[in-house]
Amino acid sequence: MDSTDEKFMQTALKLAAKGISRVEPNPAVGCVIVRDNKIIGKGWHKKFGAAHAEINALDDCRKNNIDPAGSTMYVTLEPCCHHGKTPPCTDAIIKSGIKTVFIATTDPFEKVSGSGIEILKNAHIEVTTGICEQSARQLNAPFMKFASTKKTWVILKWAQSIDGFLAWSKDSDSQRWISNEKSRRDAHKLRRRSQAVLVGINTVLCDDPLLTPRPARGKKLTRIVLDSNLQIPLNCNLVKTAKTNDLLVVTTTPAAKAQLEKADKLQKTGARILPLPAINNRCDLKALLNHLASCDIQQLLVEGGPEVITAFLENDLADEICIYIAPIILASKGDAPITKPMTRLTKPIHPKNIKVNHFDTDTKITCFL
Repeated sequence: MDSTDEKFMQTALKLAAKGISRVEPNPAVGCVIVRDNKIIGKGWHKKFGAAHAEINALDDCRKNNIDPAGSTMYVTLEPCCHHGKTPPCTDAIIKSGIKTVFIATTDPFEKVSGSGIEILKNAHIEVTTGICEQSARQLNAPFMKFASTKKTWVILKWAQSIDGFLAWSKDSDSQRWISNEKSRRDAHKLRRRSQAVLVGINTVLCDDPLLTPRPARGKKLTRIVLDSNLQIPLNCNLVKTAKTNDLLVVTTTPAAKAQLEKADKLQKTGARILPLPAINNRCDLKALLNHLASCDIQQLLVEGGPEVITAFLENDLADEICIYIAPIILASKGDAPITKPMTRLTKPIHPKNIKVNHFDTDTKITCFL
């Protein structure tokens, strides 16, 4: 393994990243095929249910009238060896005559988990693992967590002014949004990455959102409302679209029992109700995440206000943070300060894997916890 191998794997990782927000809950995977230090084929997993990266890279070779036999493959994740929505990639690799395979990281999914590597080795293919492993695991961190622990990856996302406000005050004549259009388009990629999006009841009462990814690209989300006292209006956008877009209203067991008639009306609209134990009159977030994991929700995007965001941080339930910072100081025209509830946190948080991106004048900060 040398710097040349690392260079080709980095190329495969860049290809893999193109699949983010399109392949979930599957992992994003990239692949390049090399002969004489030149790439002769490349591919990535482009869409959930579609051909995997290795198959696309092999097809790319053939489209260019190049036989991949005897060449070297660089792939960011252990090739699959089971029949799912597509046939096993290991079969295609063996059939192609590939001589050497470099794999960034093993696949923790129980139907693969080392078996793909073993099958390739048994076919007398030279296999090397671990090149750019950390980068490959970070790229698919939500998949890695869920496959190894059956626990949901939680993303906290918000947009704020420089002085920490998440919204304009109600008496302001200014625009509804704090972040710019490019930032909002990027935020919708987070929705498409996820299988569920969550807000608190205050967001519903103030903004009346739909919580759908735009453009949807065939993706439907489970939309979740944390509503401890079952306050959700029957005429809000979420309830009105519950028959066509999954809606889960999470409330406390006491509130559900006290409002049986409203709960019944909600269910008749197509909404689902999940009563959970109450902790300090609020829904038990750990119980909620256990429920979501049992429903195979790999990624949950939390778009709540300051109280909801802080509640996840207080309980050490977040894995990733995405903050969009707009170059404005709202001062007296600001509302929902994120800094106020965060004073309840008893110790500093030291994020890892920090990335900074710019969308025109907005700045996006992404980090793992």
